[in-house]
Amino acid sequence: MNTDDVSGIASLLRPSFAHLGIDLVDVQWMGRGRGAVLRLVIDRADGGVTLDDCERASNTASAVLDVNDPIDHPYRLEVSSPGAERPIRRAGEWDAAVGRRVNVRLREGESELVLEGKLVSVAGDAAEIEVRDRRTTRAVSFSIEAVVAARIVVDI
Repeated sequence: MNTDDVSGIASLLRPSFAHLGIDLVDVQWMGRGRGAVLRLVIDRADGGVTLDDCERASNTASAVLDVNDPIDHPYRLEVSSPGAERPIRRAGEWDAAVGRRVNVRLREGESELVLEGKLVSVAGDAAEIEVRDRRTTRAVSFSIEAVVAARIVVDI
């Protein structure tokens, strides 16, 4: 399954999920043949995902996919939450992460730089993270376009 197919499935499901108060965060297609898996990653703005949310999303997705039939071979449907250390990919996810501890991997020429600290601000394509170096704290600005990967970090 290609990227356009996955995007089409996301477009089919988003309106029904929105009606349930559930955000479709990601759609992933993995494997081939009988081992193929369509994984839907969901979230809720008001407190996270429950097992009941996963069940409702699974039932809704099954009904929508059965009616529209966008996949012409066997697959297994999985629904899950993005987890505590969820990835940050889209603009809304960056905005929601402001004030939280994040881990950001940036492209810097031919190498990569890893920053971990409190995300202080996001404005358009620019972001700023507060990083602690031993006993000092400094602000580091970066372009979101330079981000290779980013995720929320859980402090324990």
